[in-house]
Parts: sequence; structure tokens; C-alpha cells
Amino acid sequence: MGTVGIILVVVAVVALFVVFAYNGLVALKNRTEEAWSDIDVQLKRRYDLIPNLVATVKGYASHERETFDAVTNARAEATKIHVDPSNMTPESLVAMAGAEAGLGQALGKLLAVAEAYPDLKANTNFLELQQELSDTENKIQAARRFYNGNVRDLNTKIETFPSNIVAGMFAFTKREFFELDESEAAAKQPVEVKF
Repeated sequence: MGTVGIILVVVAVVALFVVFAYNGLVALKNRTEEAWSDIDVQLKRRYDLIPNLVATVKGYASHERETFDAVTNARAEATKIHVDPSNMTPESLVAMAGAEAGLGQALGKLLAVAEAYPDLKANTNFLELQQELSDTENKIQAARRFYNGNVRDLNTKIETFPSNIVAGMFAFTKREFFELDESEAAAKQPVEVKF
């Protein structure tokens, strides 16, 4: 095998590396976007449950108008902020996390109101809604962990040699983690209501 043969083998090996690295980066990018979509779906489910929960509690505690307004306003604020992979920035994630924390606090107050109404606590509709909301909160947490795991893998591949060369050639960019700061994390925890 001559010099031309060696050069062709080296070019073929480099080309195969570029193809495999590129395909790996694309797969990680797509998994990250899919994971974000899962968060979006669970947040929408949460937003859809809230009006039913408010309506159920409102029937028993009509004089708690301030609490109902706070939940409704927090839900409206959270639904205004839509982050997707095309417009994701650290600032948009912070704004979204803040709105979600405010919604979590408002829901906590709503569920605390329910403590004062024994008939409401025994209402099957309320109990089912509360269980669905709790399940949704757990699914949001799981979706956030899945998303952050995919972001970690994508960012690692973008930063490590030699795949960072391919990432730079094809303009792959790092993604932001969806994290809550300590005060927001406490507000985001599902509210535990004991009956």
C-alpha cells in the first residue's frame, strides 16, 4: 500500500469519526429536546388541573377569595412563560422557575385552606384532584431530572475532545440545566396536607 493508500485510509477513518460524532451529537440534542417536551406536557397537565381544584375548593370556602385569586394569577403568570429549545436562555429558565415557584406557593395556600373544611377533605372529587396534582408534581420532578441528565450528556460531549471539534464545526451549543435555587426549590416541593 502506497502513500496514496495510507492517505485514503486516514481520510476514511477521520470521515467515519466525524460521521459517528455528528450522529451522536444529533441524538443527544434530540433526546434533550424530547426531555424538555416531557416537562412541558407535565406543566400543561398541572395548569389544566388547577381550575378544577380551585372550583372544588371554592364551592366549600367561598369567602377565601384572596387565595383563589392568588392561585388564578399565579397560574396565568406561569402559563405566560413558554420556554422551548429554540428560545431557551438562562434568563428564560430563571423566569420560568420563578413563576413555577409562585404557583407552587399559591397552591400550597389553597390546599391549606382545605384543612379548615372537613366536608371538603372528605369530598371524593377534591381527593382525586389532589392525588392527580401530587402525581403531576412527581412527574414534573422526574421529567426535570431526565432533561437535566440529557443536558449533562450533551454538554459533556460538546466539551470533550475530540467530539468538541465536530461540535464546533457544526455549531452545536451547550444547553442550560433547569434548576431551582434553594428558596424556589422549597416552594416547589409538593405541599403535604394531612387529613
